[in-house]
Amino acid sequence: MAIKFSLPLWYDLHTHVRQDGLLEPVIKSLKNMGCAGFLAMPNTKPPVAKIRRADDLPYWSIEEYRAMIMDAGGNDFTSIITPLYLTKDTTPAMIEDGARSGLLRACKYYPPHGTTGADFGVPLEELMKTDIFAAMVDHGVTLCIHGEEHGLGGEDYFGEGGNAEDFFYRTRVPQLLDQYPGLRLVCEHITTRTAAAFVDQAGDNVAATITPQHLLYTIGDLLQGCKYHLYCLPLLKFATDRDALRRAVTNDNNKKFFAGTDSAPHTVKATACGCAAGCFTGDIAPQLYAEGFEQAGVDLSNAQGQEIFKRFLCDNGRAYYDLPVPDRTFTLQKTPQTLSATQTPEGTLTPLPLGLGHDTLPWSMTF
Repeated sequence: MAIKFSLPLWYDLHTHVRQDGLLEPVIKSLKNMGCAGFLAMPNTKPPVAKIRRADDLPYWSIEEYRAMIMDAGGNDFTSIITPLYLTKDTTPAMIEDGARSGLLRACKYYPPHGTTGADFGVPLEELMKTDIFAAMVDHGVTLCIHGEEHGLGGEDYFGEGGNAEDFFYRTRVPQLLDQYPGLRLVCEHITTRTAAAFVDQAGDNVAATITPQHLLYTIGDLLQGCKYHLYCLPLLKFATDRDALRRAVTNDNNKKFFAGTDSAPHTVKATACGCAAGCFTGDIAPQLYAEGFEQAGVDLSNAQGQEIFKRFLCDNGRAYYDLPVPDRTFTLQKTPQTLSATQTPEGTLTPLPLGLGHDTLPWSMTF
């Protein structure tokens, strides 16, 4: 008999819904995989880097981006968080105004030019010279952080002795929390044993999201045959790093690590200047996470294994962001599911496994 169990709807607490013709189909993909809500990344064009539409800055506002999301189907979700992109124009007064208005629950740090849409990022050490993080502490606003050091090259960026994420969690984040110990911090899409250990040892105000691909694959999977559909930032790392992430999410006492897919809808992955960063896991993330947990040794046929999985996918992130408990459920079943590409007005979105040459998944889901 196939393994089969039900779970409450879950929150994808790091995803990209983009804009224009991608917005509606990507939001639909979140519904298709049982999301009660989501946290929508602000690296749009232009970025979501002001609070109100009327604010005199050359960016989109949280106010208008939320309206776009709602018009594209967002009203069907229980909760949607739209972070503020931290730029050179961000001020403590913006943080206070956003928090008091109810529009602002989180801010997003991007290392300058460190990933797709990070052109407006400011070095963390520069932001720490301002009162922006103090305002976030005062008003309970969460910092969602892309944890890589900017401006590194060659061996320092990705080498045998370390990488940009290692440096960031050994140096920058400890400095940040020494200066602002009460800051609510989500270390997003972590990829290294360094980051996993840091989060595990930090206070309850520090948590982390982990993607399906970082539980399933290593850098060798990306490089063998140059599988560009597996190219994301931060880059996949080594088996020892993947094992550390697997131990973190499958720990019986895990309360800090939760689901954030970093799903990124690119209609063109191979570009003239390299490769667009991000894996599209819309529609199928719970199935991929289940596969990752099984590969990590979790027996999803019994209640204990199912509870460990539920804690990661459904409970920890919801509790961290104090989101409503969903009253609807979906069912995961260990039966094959056939994959297909998603057609959008902007072009074709290829789900990660299909881009790797796999047209079926071992898990399927129903409502």
